[in-house]
Amino acid sequence: MNIGQAAKKSGISSKMIRYYEQIGLIPKAIRTDGGYRDYNDSDVDCFRFIRHSRALGFSTEQISTLLVLWNNRERTSADVKAIALSHIDELNRKIAQLQRMTQTLSHLAQECQGDNNPDCPIIAKLVDPKQGQNIKQQKQPLLPPLSYFMFFYP
Repeated sequence: MNIGQAAKKSGISSKMIRYYEQIGLIPKAIRTDGGYRDYNDSDVDCFRFIRHSRALGFSTEQISTLLVLWNNRERTSADVKAIALSHIDELNRKIAQLQRMTQTLSHLAQECQGDNNPDCPIIAKLVDPKQGQNIKQQKQPLLPPLSYFMFFYP
């Protein structure tokens, strides 16, 4: 089957299949006499494996390792489990980081008056993360409108 057919069956775009081949995640495809890539059902299974692995957030490097294990009937399930558990730890670290970010932004949003006053703890924190939330933003000179620059720099 050609790359378009393999892409449709696997749920991965033709562009991604070419990319995975380019970076060495999958072997170079067999070519027809006309130079077109030729895939079989085993290749499609590999593409699905990659798609499902990506959906679970595995990195390209991790997927490469998982593909080696998948193709090695001498593998141990302990090796696969170790990769999965390591990935779970990584995901939990990311979740904790996202929760801290959410808490910080929620706190700053509560501190912000959200009115016509230019003082904003969110902006102050972005300028200097060490600043307290109650520090007033320094007055900045107003810039000319964007149309001013467009006139001089078309």
